[in-house]
Amino acid sequence: MKRKEYSGQDITVGFDLGRCIHSRNCFLQLPKVFDPNQRPWVQPEQATVEDVAAVVRACPSGALTYRRKDGRNEQPPQINKVAVLENGPLVMAGDLSVEGGETQTRVALCRCGLSKNKPYCDNSHVDAGFVTTGEPAPKVPPSKDAQEGAVNVDRQPDGPLKVAGNIELCTGTGKRIAKLGMAYLCRCGQSKNKPFCDGSHKDAGFKDSAE
Repeated sequence: MKRKEYSGQDITVGFDLGRCIHSRNCFLQLPKVFDPNQRPWVQPEQATVEDVAAVVRACPSGALTYRRKDGRNEQPPQINKVAVLENGPLVMAGDLSVEGGETQTRVALCRCGLSKNKPYCDNSHVDAGFVTTGEPAPKVPPSKDAQEGAVNVDRQPDGPLKVAGNIELCTGTGKRIAKLGMAYLCRCGQSKNKPFCDGSHKDAGFKDSAE
């Protein structure tokens, strides 16, 4: 789905509906700017540039982005983080490239196996009643100390997400699970060692080859 843009005098806000997981952070923090009941639903002139930019940076899925006229655009955090949300997606923040695309700072990635916008989450887990903990205590590979640098995310054919690069893997409430330089994360929803892949996609007949 094409990203729409809403321009103000000093900032342009981009929005990709296919990436939105309806966290409602934007509306709850700046209802005069982000109101689904008004048209256009994004009105950047209704708040300061700093406030609009701050709320966009709090969008966990990356559905919202911004470009400032002064060039002070969003920078990736110093630590690449992957958070495991309760009954929901993997939320990543960092210096990220998904399937060879342009650099991003925030993404929400499907782990229920049902998204129609894979590898991104599209909230299909809600309708499907996907239930899994956001506070896992999995068996983990050996940890690494580094947490910075670029991270590449790619779908493995009919299999897991390959996350190549230094990451800190956390529970949904921020408790560290591991610091890793490479991880294979479940996206079929069937692993018994979530968030890691344990090969269950094979027995489940999971089909979603990356094109």
